[in-house]
Amino acid sequence: MKPYLAALTALALIPCAALAQDAQIGAELYDTHCAVCHGAEVRGNGPLAPAMVLQPPNLRTLKARYDGVFPTVRVVTRIDGRDPLVAHGSPMPVYGEFFEGEDVPMKAETGQPIITSRPVVDLVAFLEAIQE
Repeated sequence: MKPYLAALTALALIPCAALAQDAQIGAELYDTHCAVCHGAEVRGNGPLAPAMVLQPPNLRTLKARYDGVFPTVRVVTRIDGRDPLVAHGSPMPVYGEFFEGEDVPMKAETGQPIITSRPVVDLVAFLEAIQE
């Protein structure tokens, strides 16, 4: 009975986590941690982009590049380091431990939960909100 209650509780929290996403906080995090490479307009043209071997992508077109579905799992795992990007020379994010801690669930594009940190949830909310 206890595993059933734990699973039910976890499922009940998923909608709350999705509602708790804060795109405004995500925008502030983006400006502080991401704009230097991805640009102020989020189009992959930040001031450090010319120095990079692999150019940063336009993050406003993620949904369009994934057939109209925002790739939540891909974005989360790229930001939180589970899907490292070799071009950075280290796992992304290169700014280290800031995006660690306080694990929270969010809903992936498949409807399944994915666990990541509160700052990543907010950053993903911002990126999803600006899709063209």
